[in-house]
Amino acid sequence: QVTLVESGGGLVQAGGSLRLSCTPSGWTFSMSPMAWFRQAPGKEREFVSGISWDSGTILYADSVKGRFTLSRDNARNTVTLQMSSLTPEDTAVYYCATHELAYVSLQEADYKYWGQGTQVTVSS
Repeated sequence: QVTLVESGGGLVQAGGSLRLSCTPSGWTFSMSPMAWFRQAPGKEREFVSGISWDSGTILYADSVKGRFTLSRDNARNTVTLQMSSLTPEDTAVYYCATHELAYVSLQEADYKYWGQGTQVTVSS
């Protein structure tokens, strides 16, 4: 059984920072791309960032480029999304996801396994 557990969400003021972590179990983490998506109230879930198994490819949505940094530690089975310069527009539930394909996909439909989500709220 594949389980993805996110942590690190919370409430922060605009301009602040948060770090989200995702730890999979029951999954060959070291050989799999990982990604973060988010869903704001009343909006569709959207791609935030994704990383290949070897960290050779890291993709970001335009809305977070220069503010968010995605990294992974295969030895510790953890992927981390460092978020800085947060704005109220970043308020959403953030989801960690993975799939069985070999590449980093921007498409939600490609991801087979999802975490339960962690709430990020940025106050103005």
